[in-house]
Amino acid sequence: MQHSTPAAPAVRETLERLLASETFARSERARNLLRYLVEREQAGEADRLKGFSIAMDVFGKDADFDSATDAVVRVQAGRLRDLLEQYFATEGAGDPLRIVVPRGTYVPVYESNSAQASAAAGPTLRPHAPDRVDRQVPAMAGASLAAAPLLMRQIRFFWLAIALVVAMLGVLIVRQGDFLAVPTAAAPDTEAPVATASIDAVTAMEALPLVYLVVKAKGAEADRVAAAMRAGLTGFDTVDFIGRAIADERDHAADAISFVYELRSGPLAGDITIELQNVATGRVLLSRTFSRADTAPGEVEDRVAGLLSATVPASGTIYTTIQQSGQQTGLIRCLLLNEAYYLDQNAASHETAYRCLETLAERGAKSSLVYSELASLQLEAVTDRYSYPPDASVEKAWALAHKAVQRGANSPNAHRAYGYLNARLGKSDESIRWMRKAYELNTDDLSMAAAYAYGLIFAGRYAEGTPIIARAVEASSGHPTWWDFGLFIGAFMQGDMERAGNAASALTTTATKSHYLAARLIAAKATGDDTARRAILAELTADFPRFAANPRGTFVERKYPADLVDRLVDALRDAGLGSAT
Repeated sequence: MQHSTPAAPAVRETLERLLASETFARSERARNLLRYLVEREQAGEADRLKGFSIAMDVFGKDADFDSATDAVVRVQAGRLRDLLEQYFATEGAGDPLRIVVPRGTYVPVYESNSAQASAAAGPTLRPHAPDRVDRQVPAMAGASLAAAPLLMRQIRFFWLAIALVVAMLGVLIVRQGDFLAVPTAAAPDTEAPVATASIDAVTAMEALPLVYLVVKAKGAEADRVAAAMRAGLTGFDTVDFIGRAIADERDHAADAISFVYELRSGPLAGDITIELQNVATGRVLLSRTFSRADTAPGEVEDRVAGLLSATVPASGTIYTTIQQSGQQTGLIRCLLLNEAYYLDQNAASHETAYRCLETLAERGAKSSLVYSELASLQLEAVTDRYSYPPDASVEKAWALAHKAVQRGANSPNAHRAYGYLNARLGKSDESIRWMRKAYELNTDDLSMAAAYAYGLIFAGRYAEGTPIIARAVEASSGHPTWWDFGLFIGAFMQGDMERAGNAASALTTTATKSHYLAARLIAAKATGDDTARRAILAELTADFPRFAANPRGTFVERKYPADLVDRLVDALRDAGLGSAT
Protein backbone atom coordinates (compact mmCIF):
# COMPACT_ATOMS: atom_id res chain seq x y z
CA MET A 1 0.00 0.00 0.00
CA GLN A 2 1.28 3.47 -0.83
CA HIS A 3 1.73 5.89 2.02
CA SER A 4 0.35 9.40 1.50
CA THR A 5 1.48 12.70 2.99
CA PRO A 6 -1.81 14.14 4.22
CA ALA A 7 -2.21 17.67 5.52
CA ALA A 8 -1.60 18.19 9.23
CA PRO A 9 -5.30 18.94 10.00
CA ALA A 10 -6.34 15.58 8.53
CA VAL A 11 -3.76 13.77 10.68
CA ARG A 12 -4.85 15.72 13.76
CA GLU A 13 -8.53 14.93 13.11
CA THR A 14 -7.80 11.21 12.76
CA LEU A 15 -5.65 11.25 15.89
CA GLU A 16 -8.39 12.89 17.95
CA ARG A 17 -10.95 10.33 16.73
CA LEU A 18 -8.62 7.51 17.75
CA LEU A 19 -7.95 8.97 21.20
CA ALA A 20 -11.68 9.49 21.82
CA SER A 21 -12.70 6.05 20.56
CA GLU A 22 -14.09 3.13 22.53
CA THR A 23 -11.12 1.06 21.41
CA PHE A 24 -8.62 3.33 23.18
CA ALA A 25 -10.90 4.39 26.06
CA ARG A 26 -9.42 2.03 28.64
CA SER A 27 -5.75 2.23 27.68
CA GLU A 28 -4.18 5.45 28.89
CA ARG A 29 -0.67 4.25 28.09
CA ALA A 30 -1.64 3.48 24.49
CA ARG A 31 -3.25 6.93 24.13
CA ASN A 32 -0.17 8.66 25.49
CA LEU A 33 2.15 6.66 23.26
CA LEU A 34 0.06 7.25 20.12
CA ARG A 35 -0.21 10.99 20.76
CA TYR A 36 3.53 11.24 21.41
CA LEU A 37 4.50 9.36 18.24
CA VAL A 38 2.18 11.32 15.96
CA GLU A 39 2.93 14.73 17.45
CA ARG A 40 6.69 14.21 17.30
CA GLU A 41 6.48 12.97 13.71
CA GLN A 42 4.26 15.90 12.71
CA ALA A 43 6.73 18.29 14.37
CA GLY A 44 9.49 16.96 12.10
CA GLU A 45 11.18 15.01 14.91
CA ALA A 46 10.81 11.49 13.54
CA ASP A 47 14.50 10.89 14.19
CA ARG A 48 13.78 11.18 17.93
CA LEU A 49 11.40 8.25 17.88
CA LYS A 50 13.78 5.69 19.33
CA GLY A 51 13.14 3.23 22.14
CA PHE A 52 15.33 5.12 24.63
CA SER A 53 13.64 8.51 24.06
CA ILE A 54 10.17 6.99 24.16
CA ALA A 55 10.98 5.20 27.41
CA MET A 56 11.98 8.47 29.09
CA ASP A 57 9.41 10.83 27.52
CA VAL A 58 6.33 8.59 27.63
CA PHE A 59 6.95 6.00 30.35
CA GLY A 60 9.02 8.07 32.78
CA LYS A 61 12.16 5.95 32.65
CA ASP A 62 15.51 7.45 33.69
CA ALA A 63 18.89 7.53 31.98
CA ASP A 64 19.65 4.00 33.24
CA PHE A 65 16.95 2.52 31.04
CA ASP A 66 18.14 -0.65 29.25
CA SER A 67 15.90 -1.98 26.49
CA ALA A 68 17.59 -5.39 26.74
CA THR A 69 16.18 -5.94 30.23
CA ASP A 70 13.11 -3.67 30.14
CA ALA A 71 10.72 -4.41 27.29
CA VAL A 72 8.12 -1.76 28.20
CA VAL A 73 8.47 0.16 24.93
CA ARG A 74 8.32 -2.93 22.72
CA VAL A 75 5.37 -4.37 24.65
CA GLN A 76 3.38 -1.12 24.60
CA ALA A 77 4.18 -0.53 20.92
CA GLY A 78 2.87 -4.03 20.13
CA ARG A 79 -0.25 -3.29 22.14
CA LEU A 80 -0.67 -0.01 20.26
CA ARG A 81 -0.39 -1.77 16.88
CA ASP A 82 -3.08 -4.26 17.96
CA LEU A 83 -5.40 -1.46 19.08
CA LEU A 84 -4.87 0.47 15.83
CA GLU A 85 -5.70 -2.64 13.82
CA GLN A 86 -8.78 -3.27 15.97
CA TYR A 87 -9.98 0.36 15.64
CA PHE A 88 -9.67 0.51 11.85
CA ALA A 89 -11.41 -2.85 11.53
CA THR A 90 -14.41 -1.66 13.58
CA GLU A 91 -15.06 1.93 14.69
CA GLY A 92 -12.71 3.48 12.15
CA ALA A 93 -13.57 1.32 9.15
CA GLY A 94 -15.01 4.36 7.38
CA ASP A 95 -12.29 6.86 8.35
CA PRO A 96 -10.63 8.44 5.30
CA LEU A 97 -7.14 8.15 6.81
CA ARG A 98 -5.34 5.36 8.70
CA ILE A 99 -2.49 5.81 11.16
CA VAL A 100 -0.10 2.85 11.17
CA VAL A 101 3.03 2.15 13.23
CA PRO A 102 4.93 -0.43 11.13
CA ARG A 103 6.75 -3.20 12.92
CA GLY A 104 10.46 -2.52 13.28
CA THR A 105 10.00 1.22 13.70
CA TYR A 106 8.20 3.67 15.97
CA VAL A 107 7.63 6.29 13.25
CA PRO A 108 3.93 6.45 12.28
CA VAL A 109 2.87 6.49 8.64
CA TYR A 110 -0.43 7.55 7.12
CA GLU A 111 -2.40 5.58 4.57
CA SER A 112 -5.50 6.34 2.57
CA ASN A 113 -8.31 4.17 3.88
CA SER A 114 -10.07 3.90 0.50
CA ALA A 115 -8.43 0.57 -0.21
CA GLN A 116 -9.52 -0.72 3.18
CA ALA A 117 -13.27 -0.31 2.65
CA SER A 118 -13.76 -3.52 0.75
CA ALA A 119 -11.43 -5.40 3.06
CA ALA A 120 -13.30 -4.13 6.11
CA ALA A 121 -16.57 -5.31 4.62
CA GLY A 122 -15.14 -8.64 3.59
CA PRO A 123 -12.36 -10.79 5.02
CA THR A 124 -11.48 -8.50 7.96
CA LEU A 125 -14.88 -8.35 9.69
CA ARG A 126 -17.32 -10.95 8.47
CA PRO A 127 -15.38 -14.14 9.26
CA HIS A 128 -14.90 -12.93 12.86
CA ALA A 129 -18.58 -12.40 13.65
CA PRO A 130 -19.49 -16.13 13.76
CA ASP A 131 -16.33 -16.81 15.83
CA ARG A 132 -17.51 -14.34 18.47
CA VAL A 133 -20.96 -15.96 18.55
CA ASP A 134 -19.46 -19.45 18.75
CA ARG A 135 -17.35 -18.52 21.76
CA GLN A 136 -20.50 -17.50 23.59
CA VAL A 137 -22.06 -20.96 23.19
CA PRO A 138 -21.65 -23.11 26.37
CA ALA A 139 -19.40 -26.15 26.25
CA MET A 140 -22.31 -28.62 26.05
CA ALA A 141 -23.87 -26.69 23.20
CA GLY A 142 -20.47 -26.69 21.52
CA ALA A 143 -20.48 -30.48 21.54
CA SER A 144 -23.92 -30.55 19.97
CA LEU A 145 -22.76 -28.05 17.40
CA ALA A 146 -19.97 -30.35 16.39
CA ALA A 147 -22.49 -33.16 15.96
CA ALA A 148 -25.06 -31.15 14.06
CA PRO A 149 -23.42 -27.99 12.65
CA LEU A 150 -26.17 -27.18 10.14
CA LEU A 151 -28.99 -27.42 12.69
CA MET A 152 -27.21 -25.29 15.28
CA ARG A 153 -26.27 -22.68 12.70
CA GLN A 154 -29.91 -22.39 11.68
CA ILE A 155 -31.02 -22.10 15.33
CA ARG A 156 -28.39 -19.49 16.03
CA PHE A 157 -29.39 -17.34 13.07
CA PHE A 158 -33.06 -17.74 14.03
CA TRP A 159 -32.44 -16.32 17.49
CA LEU A 160 -30.23 -13.57 16.13
CA ALA A 161 -33.02 -12.58 13.78
CA ILE A 162 -35.52 -12.55 16.67
CA ALA A 163 -33.16 -10.36 18.73
CA LEU A 164 -32.75 -7.96 15.84
CA VAL A 165 -36.51 -7.62 15.38
CA VAL A 166 -37.01 -6.97 19.11
CA ALA A 167 -34.27 -4.34 19.09
CA MET A 168 -35.81 -2.58 16.09
CA LEU A 169 -39.23 -2.59 17.75
CA GLY A 170 -37.69 -1.08 20.86
CA VAL A 171 -36.14 1.73 18.85
CA LEU A 172 -39.46 2.43 17.14
CA ILE A 173 -41.29 2.52 20.47
CA VAL A 174 -38.75 4.92 21.95
CA ARG A 175 -38.91 7.20 18.93
CA GLN A 176 -42.67 7.37 19.19
CA GLY A 177 -42.30 8.85 22.68
CA ASP A 178 -42.51 12.55 23.31
CA PHE A 179 -39.23 14.10 22.17
CA LEU A 180 -39.42 16.61 24.99
CA ALA A 181 -39.25 13.96 27.74
CA VAL A 182 -36.42 14.20 30.23
CA PRO A 183 -33.83 11.37 30.38
CA THR A 184 -35.03 9.85 33.66
CA ALA A 185 -37.62 7.31 34.71
CA ALA A 186 -39.59 10.13 36.33
CA ALA A 187 -40.12 12.08 33.10
CA PRO A 188 -42.97 14.58 33.38
CA ASP A 189 -46.21 14.20 31.46
CA THR A 190 -45.33 16.40 28.50
CA GLU A 191 -48.94 16.53 27.38
CA ALA A 192 -50.00 18.30 30.59
CA PRO A 193 -51.08 21.92 30.14
CA VAL A 194 -48.74 24.66 31.28
CA ALA A 195 -51.04 25.65 34.12
CA THR A 196 -50.61 22.26 35.81
CA ALA A 197 -46.94 21.72 34.93
CA SER A 198 -44.77 21.68 38.03
CA ILE A 199 -41.68 23.83 38.44
CA ASP A 200 -39.61 20.63 38.59
CA ALA A 201 -41.04 19.45 35.27
CA VAL A 202 -40.21 22.74 33.52
CA THR A 203 -36.71 22.71 35.03
CA ALA A 204 -36.11 19.14 33.87
CA MET A 205 -37.43 19.97 30.40
CA GLU A 206 -34.88 22.80 30.11
CA ALA A 207 -31.94 20.94 31.67
CA LEU A 208 -28.61 21.55 29.94
CA PRO A 209 -25.48 19.40 30.04
CA LEU A 210 -23.61 19.62 33.35
CA VAL A 211 -19.88 20.20 32.99
CA TYR A 212 -17.27 19.69 35.72
CA LEU A 213 -13.57 20.50 35.84
CA VAL A 214 -11.13 18.24 37.71
CA VAL A 215 -7.49 19.30 37.97
CA LYS A 216 -5.05 16.47 38.69
CA ALA A 217 -1.93 18.22 37.40
CA LYS A 218 0.22 20.64 39.38
CA GLY A 219 2.40 23.58 38.44
CA ALA A 220 2.10 26.96 36.74
CA GLU A 221 1.10 25.45 33.38
CA ALA A 222 -1.80 23.51 34.91
CA ASP A 223 -2.92 26.57 36.85
CA ARG A 224 -3.03 28.70 33.69
CA VAL A 225 -4.97 26.07 31.74
CA ALA A 226 -7.43 25.55 34.59
CA ALA A 227 -8.00 29.31 34.95
CA ALA A 228 -8.60 29.70 31.22
CA MET A 229 -10.98 26.71 31.24
CA ARG A 230 -13.00 28.13 34.14
CA ALA A 231 -13.23 31.56 32.54
CA GLY A 232 -14.23 30.08 29.20
CA LEU A 233 -16.83 27.62 30.49
CA THR A 234 -18.68 30.31 32.43
CA GLY A 235 -19.31 32.19 29.17
CA PHE A 236 -21.20 29.39 27.39
CA ASP A 237 -24.96 29.35 27.97
CA THR A 238 -25.30 25.96 26.23
CA VAL A 239 -24.00 24.15 29.34
CA ASP A 240 -24.22 24.50 33.12
CA PHE A 241 -20.67 24.74 34.46
CA ILE A 242 -20.15 23.36 37.96
CA GLY A 243 -16.99 24.95 39.36
CA ARG A 244 -16.06 22.01 41.56
CA ALA A 245 -15.31 18.29 41.40
CA ILE A 246 -18.10 15.72 41.15
CA ALA A 247 -19.46 14.67 44.52
CA ASP A 248 -18.41 11.11 45.36
CA GLU A 249 -21.87 10.22 46.65
CA ARG A 250 -23.53 10.97 43.30
CA ASP A 251 -24.85 8.07 41.26
CA HIS A 252 -22.60 8.55 38.24
CA ALA A 253 -24.49 5.97 36.21
CA ALA A 254 -27.48 8.33 36.19
CA ASP A 255 -25.45 11.28 34.89
CA ALA A 256 -26.14 10.67 31.20
CA ILE A 257 -25.81 14.36 30.33
CA SER A 258 -22.92 15.14 32.71
CA PHE A 259 -19.35 15.59 31.52
CA VAL A 260 -15.98 16.29 33.08
CA TYR A 261 -12.81 17.91 31.75
CA GLU A 262 -9.87 16.27 33.48
CA LEU A 263 -6.50 18.04 33.49
CA ARG A 264 -3.46 15.78 33.95
CA SER A 265 0.27 15.99 33.33
CA GLY A 266 1.15 15.24 29.71
CA PRO A 267 3.80 12.94 28.24
CA LEU A 268 6.53 15.62 28.36
CA ALA A 269 7.58 17.90 31.19
CA GLY A 270 5.36 20.99 31.17
CA ASP A 271 2.70 19.37 28.95
CA ILE A 272 -0.92 19.36 30.10
CA THR A 273 -3.34 16.73 28.78
CA ILE A 274 -7.05 17.54 28.83
CA GLU A 275 -9.53 14.70 28.53
CA LEU A 276 -13.28 15.17 28.13
CA GLN A 277 -15.19 12.25 29.62
CA ASN A 278 -18.84 11.29 29.95
CA VAL A 279 -19.56 10.87 33.65
CA ALA A 280 -22.06 8.02 33.25
CA THR A 281 -19.92 5.81 31.02
CA GLY A 282 -16.41 7.03 31.78
CA ARG A 283 -15.78 7.10 28.04
CA VAL A 284 -13.06 9.48 26.86
CA LEU A 285 -14.64 11.67 24.18
CA LEU A 286 -11.66 13.87 23.41
CA SER A 287 -8.04 14.01 24.49
CA ARG A 288 -5.77 16.92 23.72
CA THR A 289 -2.29 17.80 24.96
CA PHE A 290 -1.07 21.37 25.31
CA SER A 291 2.69 21.79 25.13
CA ARG A 292 4.58 24.16 27.38
CA ALA A 293 4.45 26.74 24.58
CA ASP A 294 0.67 26.30 24.29
CA THR A 295 0.19 27.05 27.98
CA ALA A 296 2.33 30.19 27.99
CA PRO A 297 0.61 33.47 28.98
CA GLY A 298 -0.99 35.02 25.91
CA GLU A 299 -1.21 31.65 24.14
CA VAL A 300 -3.26 29.51 26.51
CA GLU A 301 -6.45 31.55 25.98
CA ASP A 302 -6.51 30.84 22.23
CA ARG A 303 -5.77 27.14 22.76
CA VAL A 304 -8.56 26.81 25.30
CA ALA A 305 -10.96 28.77 23.07
CA GLY A 306 -10.36 26.30 20.23
CA LEU A 307 -10.92 23.33 22.56
CA LEU A 308 -14.14 24.70 24.06
CA SER A 309 -15.54 25.78 20.69
CA ALA A 310 -15.12 22.22 19.48
CA THR A 311 -16.82 20.65 22.48
CA VAL A 312 -19.35 22.92 24.24
CA PRO A 313 -21.74 24.53 21.66
CA ALA A 314 -24.69 22.62 20.21
CA SER A 315 -22.45 21.66 17.28
CA GLY A 316 -19.75 20.24 19.56
CA THR A 317 -18.69 16.93 21.05
CA ILE A 318 -20.87 17.11 24.17
CA TYR A 319 -24.15 17.63 22.31
CA THR A 320 -23.21 15.09 19.64
CA THR A 321 -22.56 12.50 22.35
CA ILE A 322 -25.92 13.20 24.00
CA GLN A 323 -27.67 12.95 20.64
CA GLN A 324 -26.09 9.56 19.96
CA SER A 325 -27.11 8.31 23.40
CA GLY A 326 -30.75 9.33 22.92
CA GLN A 327 -30.78 11.00 26.35
CA GLN A 328 -31.80 14.50 25.24
CA THR A 329 -33.89 16.81 27.36
CA GLY A 330 -36.41 18.98 25.54
CA LEU A 331 -34.09 21.98 25.28
CA ILE A 332 -31.06 19.94 24.24
CA ARG A 333 -33.05 18.32 21.44
CA CYS A 334 -34.33 21.68 20.25
CA LEU A 335 -30.83 23.16 20.20
CA LEU A 336 -29.59 20.18 18.19
CA LEU A 337 -32.43 20.67 15.67
CA ASN A 338 -31.66 24.38 15.54
CA GLU A 339 -28.02 23.62 14.81
CA ALA A 340 -29.08 21.15 12.11
CA TYR A 341 -31.07 23.89 10.40
CA TYR A 342 -28.11 26.28 10.22
CA LEU A 343 -25.93 23.52 8.82
CA ASP A 344 -28.50 22.70 6.12
CA GLN A 345 -30.88 25.60 5.66
CA ASN A 346 -34.18 24.57 4.10
CA ALA A 347 -37.89 24.89 4.85
CA ALA A 348 -38.23 21.43 6.39
CA SER A 349 -35.31 21.72 8.84
CA HIS A 350 -36.41 25.26 9.71
CA GLU A 351 -39.96 24.17 10.58
CA THR A 352 -38.73 21.22 12.64
CA ALA A 353 -36.45 23.43 14.73
CA TYR A 354 -39.06 26.18 15.09
CA ARG A 355 -41.85 23.82 16.20
CA CYS A 356 -39.59 22.24 18.82
CA LEU A 357 -38.64 25.60 20.39
CA GLU A 358 -42.20 26.88 20.01
CA THR A 359 -43.49 23.92 22.03
CA LEU A 360 -41.07 24.74 24.84
CA ALA A 361 -42.19 28.37 24.84
CA GLU A 362 -45.86 27.34 24.98
CA ARG A 363 -45.07 25.18 28.02
CA GLY A 364 -43.62 28.07 29.96
CA ALA A 365 -39.91 27.77 29.17
CA LYS A 366 -37.76 30.22 31.11
CA SER A 367 -34.46 29.79 29.25
CA SER A 368 -33.38 32.80 27.20
CA LEU A 369 -31.99 30.33 24.64
CA VAL A 370 -35.53 29.33 23.63
CA TYR A 371 -36.49 32.91 22.77
CA SER A 372 -33.20 34.01 21.21
CA GLU A 373 -33.25 31.08 18.78
CA LEU A 374 -36.96 31.57 18.05
CA ALA A 375 -36.26 35.23 17.25
CA SER A 376 -33.59 34.31 14.71
CA LEU A 377 -35.75 31.59 13.15
CA GLN A 378 -38.72 33.98 12.95
CA LEU A 379 -36.59 36.42 10.97
CA GLU A 380 -35.31 33.58 8.76
CA ALA A 381 -38.95 32.78 7.95
CA VAL A 382 -39.53 36.39 6.93
CA THR A 383 -36.44 36.82 4.76
CA ASP A 384 -36.50 33.35 3.16
CA ARG A 385 -40.31 33.24 2.86
CA TYR A 386 -40.81 29.99 4.76
CA SER A 387 -44.43 28.90 5.19
CA TYR A 388 -43.96 28.20 8.89
CA PRO A 389 -44.64 29.88 11.21
CA PRO A 390 -47.70 31.40 9.55
CA ASP A 391 -47.77 35.21 9.52
CA ALA A 392 -44.10 35.50 10.43
CA SER A 393 -43.06 39.12 10.90
CA VAL A 394 -40.16 41.29 11.94
CA GLU A 395 -42.28 42.61 14.81
CA LYS A 396 -42.70 39.10 16.24
CA ALA A 397 -38.96 38.51 15.89
CA TRP A 398 -38.28 41.74 17.83
CA ALA A 399 -40.66 40.68 20.60
CA LEU A 400 -38.94 37.31 20.94
CA ALA A 401 -35.46 38.87 20.94
CA HIS A 402 -36.53 41.38 23.59
CA LYS A 403 -37.83 38.53 25.76
CA ALA A 404 -34.55 36.68 25.34
CA VAL A 405 -32.52 39.65 26.59
CA GLN A 406 -34.92 40.18 29.49
CA ARG A 407 -34.50 36.56 30.59
CA GLY A 408 -30.76 36.43 29.95
CA ALA A 409 -29.06 39.76 30.53
CA ASN A 410 -25.67 38.03 30.28
CA SER A 411 -26.61 35.57 27.55
CA PRO A 412 -24.31 35.81 24.51
CA ASN A 413 -26.95 34.12 22.34
CA ALA A 414 -29.61 36.67 23.32
CA HIS A 415 -27.33 39.59 22.40
CA ARG A 416 -26.36 37.90 19.15
CA ALA A 417 -30.03 37.51 18.20
CA TYR A 418 -30.59 41.23 18.73
CA GLY A 419 -27.53 42.00 16.63
CA TYR A 420 -28.74 39.68 13.87
CA LEU A 421 -32.10 41.46 13.74
CA ASN A 422 -30.46 44.86 13.49
CA ALA A 423 -28.13 43.63 10.75
CA ARG A 424 -31.03 42.34 8.64
CA LEU A 425 -32.80 45.69 9.05
CA GLY A 426 -29.74 47.63 7.90
CA LYS A 427 -29.01 49.15 11.33
CA SER A 428 -25.32 48.41 11.12
CA ASP A 429 -24.13 50.48 14.11
CA GLU A 430 -26.71 48.89 16.42
CA SER A 431 -25.95 45.46 15.00
CA ILE A 432 -22.25 45.78 15.70
CA ARG A 433 -22.89 47.07 19.21
CA TRP A 434 -24.99 44.03 20.10
CA MET A 435 -22.69 41.59 18.32
CA ARG A 436 -19.65 43.03 20.08
CA LYS A 437 -21.42 42.59 23.40
CA ALA A 438 -22.18 38.94 22.56
CA TYR A 439 -18.54 38.40 21.65
CA GLU A 440 -17.33 40.08 24.85
CA LEU A 441 -19.65 37.91 26.94
CA ASN A 442 -18.02 34.81 25.47
CA THR A 443 -14.72 35.30 23.69
CA ASP A 444 -14.14 31.53 23.72
CA ASP A 445 -17.08 30.73 21.42
CA LEU A 446 -16.03 30.89 17.77
CA SER A 447 -19.68 31.30 16.72
CA MET A 448 -19.81 34.60 18.64
CA ALA A 449 -16.63 35.72 16.93
CA ALA A 450 -18.09 34.75 13.54
CA ALA A 451 -21.32 36.64 14.25
CA TYR A 452 -19.42 39.78 15.26
CA ALA A 453 -17.22 39.52 12.16
CA TYR A 454 -20.28 38.99 9.96
CA GLY A 455 -21.81 42.16 11.36
CA LEU A 456 -18.62 44.10 10.66
CA ILE A 457 -18.40 42.79 7.09
CA PHE A 458 -21.99 43.64 6.22
CA ALA A 459 -21.50 47.09 7.71
CA GLY A 460 -18.79 47.64 5.12
CA ARG A 461 -15.91 47.21 7.59
CA TYR A 462 -14.28 44.44 5.58
CA ALA A 463 -10.71 44.85 6.83
CA GLU A 464 -11.84 44.48 10.45
CA GLY A 465 -14.26 41.59 10.02
CA THR A 466 -12.48 39.36 7.50
CA PRO A 467 -9.54 38.25 9.70
CA ILE A 468 -11.91 37.40 12.57
CA ILE A 469 -14.25 35.27 10.49
CA ALA A 470 -11.29 33.65 8.69
CA ARG A 471 -9.91 32.53 12.05
CA ALA A 472 -13.29 31.11 13.06
CA VAL A 473 -13.70 29.22 9.78
CA GLU A 474 -10.18 27.80 9.85
CA ALA A 475 -10.44 26.73 13.50
CA SER A 476 -13.80 24.94 13.11
CA SER A 477 -14.11 21.89 10.87
CA GLY A 478 -17.92 21.85 11.09
CA HIS A 479 -19.61 25.25 11.00
CA PRO A 480 -22.70 26.91 9.47
CA THR A 481 -22.43 27.94 5.84
CA TRP A 482 -23.17 31.58 6.63
CA TRP A 483 -19.64 31.73 8.04
CA ASP A 484 -18.30 30.72 4.62
CA PHE A 485 -20.53 33.26 2.88
CA GLY A 486 -19.33 36.01 5.22
CA LEU A 487 -15.72 35.02 4.51
CA PHE A 488 -16.43 35.03 0.76
CA ILE A 489 -17.81 38.59 0.94
CA GLY A 490 -14.95 39.88 3.09
CA ALA A 491 -12.24 38.32 0.92
CA PHE A 492 -14.02 39.34 -2.30
CA MET A 493 -14.19 42.98 -1.22
CA GLN A 494 -10.51 42.93 -0.30
CA GLY A 495 -9.50 41.43 -3.64
CA ASP A 496 -8.38 38.09 -2.21
CA MET A 497 -10.04 35.87 -4.80
CA GLU A 498 -8.17 32.73 -3.79
CA ARG A 499 -9.63 32.86 -0.28
CA ALA A 500 -13.00 33.97 -1.67
CA GLY A 501 -13.02 31.00 -4.05
CA ASN A 502 -12.22 28.54 -1.26
CA ALA A 503 -15.05 29.96 0.83
CA ALA A 504 -17.48 29.82 -2.10
CA SER A 505 -16.66 26.16 -2.74
CA ALA A 506 -17.98 25.32 0.76
CA LEU A 507 -21.40 26.72 -0.20
CA THR A 508 -22.18 23.60 -2.25
CA THR A 509 -22.91 21.58 0.91
CA THR A 510 -26.11 23.37 1.85
CA ALA A 511 -29.58 23.87 0.44
CA THR A 512 -29.46 26.08 -2.64
CA LYS A 513 -29.81 29.83 -2.06
CA SER A 514 -29.61 32.57 -4.65
CA HIS A 515 -26.82 34.52 -2.96
CA TYR A 516 -24.78 31.33 -2.41
CA LEU A 517 -25.10 30.45 -6.10
CA ALA A 518 -24.09 34.02 -6.94
CA ALA A 519 -20.93 33.62 -4.86
CA ARG A 520 -20.08 30.36 -6.61
CA LEU A 521 -20.75 31.92 -10.01
CA ILE A 522 -18.38 34.79 -9.27
CA ALA A 523 -15.71 32.37 -8.02
CA ALA A 524 -16.04 30.15 -11.11
CA LYS A 525 -15.55 33.17 -13.35
CA ALA A 526 -12.51 34.31 -11.35
CA THR A 527 -10.84 30.89 -11.59
CA GLY A 528 -11.64 30.46 -15.28
CA ASP A 529 -13.77 27.35 -14.72
CA ASP A 530 -16.13 27.91 -17.64
CA THR A 531 -17.89 24.55 -17.29
CA ALA A 532 -18.84 25.30 -13.69
CA ARG A 533 -19.74 28.88 -14.60
CA ARG A 534 -22.24 27.78 -17.27
CA ALA A 535 -23.78 25.13 -15.01
CA ILE A 536 -24.22 27.53 -12.08
CA LEU A 537 -25.57 30.23 -14.39
CA ALA A 538 -28.20 27.84 -15.75
CA GLU A 539 -29.19 26.73 -12.24
CA LEU A 540 -29.44 30.29 -10.98
CA THR A 541 -31.56 31.40 -13.92
CA ALA A 542 -33.90 28.40 -13.69
CA ASP A 543 -34.35 28.24 -9.92
CA PHE A 544 -34.20 31.93 -9.04
CA PRO A 545 -35.66 33.89 -11.98
CA ARG A 546 -36.53 36.88 -9.77
CA PHE A 547 -32.94 37.17 -8.54
CA ALA A 548 -31.48 36.52 -12.00
CA ALA A 549 -33.61 39.31 -13.46
CA ASN A 550 -32.66 41.84 -10.79
CA PRO A 551 -29.86 40.83 -8.40
CA ARG A 552 -29.38 44.43 -7.34
CA GLY A 553 -32.92 44.52 -5.99
CA THR A 554 -32.28 41.44 -3.83
CA PHE A 555 -29.02 42.82 -2.45
CA VAL A 556 -30.61 46.16 -1.64
CA GLU A 557 -33.55 44.38 -0.01
CA ARG A 558 -31.09 42.49 2.18
CA LYS A 559 -29.52 45.82 3.24
CA TYR A 560 -26.08 45.13 1.75
CA PRO A 561 -23.69 48.14 1.79
CA ALA A 562 -23.82 50.19 -1.41
CA ASP A 563 -20.21 49.47 -2.39
CA LEU A 564 -20.78 45.75 -1.92
CA VAL A 565 -23.92 45.83 -4.06
CA ASP A 566 -22.08 47.57 -6.90
CA ARG A 567 -19.14 45.14 -6.81
CA LEU A 568 -21.38 42.07 -6.71
CA VAL A 569 -23.58 43.30 -9.56
CA ASP A 570 -20.53 44.07 -11.72
CA ALA A 571 -19.00 40.65 -11.00
CA LEU A 572 -22.25 38.86 -11.84
CA ARG A 573 -22.53 40.78 -15.10
CA ASP A 574 -18.97 39.75 -16.00
CA ALA A 575 -19.93 36.14 -15.21
CA GLY A 576 -22.80 36.31 -17.71
CA LEU A 577 -25.87 36.91 -15.56
CA GLY A 578 -28.00 38.91 -17.99
CA SER A 579 -27.60 42.62 -17.63
CA ALA A 580 -27.24 42.24 -13.81
CA THR A 581 -29.07 45.49 -13.31
